[in-house]
Amino acid sequence: MASSIADQDPVLYYEHIALYRDPTIKQALPSEAPAPLPLGRAALRRSGDDIAIVSYGAYVHVAIRVAERLSVDGITSSVLDLRSLCPLDKDAILAVARHCGKVLVVHEDSRTGGIGESIAAIIQEEAFEYLDAPVRIVGALDTPVPYSPPLEEYFLPSDDVIERAARLLLAY
Repeated sequence: MASSIADQDPVLYYEHIALYRDPTIKQALPSEAPAPLPLGRAALRRSGDDIAIVSYGAYVHVAIRVAERLSVDGITSSVLDLRSLCPLDKDAILAVARHCGKVLVVHEDSRTGGIGESIAAIIQEEAFEYLDAPVRIVGALDTPVPYSPPLEEYFLPSDDVIERAARLLLAY
């Protein structure tokens, strides 16, 4: 947020409301304000060799949970937090794709026409020779977003759905 405020250009900053509701997400903040992070720079939240999980926003936390579930079976997962979508940190995306060879893009946007397809296209165009499997994308259902909480829960990709997709990709 501080980087968005400091930037000379117009910036759209979105804060995911689910991050306020999830009691498992906590972060200790320093007493002084941290230095602004550069826009367009992704963060590697977890390092691994077997599969790369690329995400942003609230689904970074889901990706980390899935990576922890996979680790029980000895699978090491890199989790890349994009932090910004425009500018997009292509270098970080390509580096993690080249390192792991298998990439799962996870987001809560609709599966079709979402940013995940653009990320998959970048990887397949610029790192194809490093891939051991096609890039897999997990997103929400291709339907209007429901208002009802139980329907919304069904609409969004769950930890189980994401873990299943990761295991399918790992078995490729």
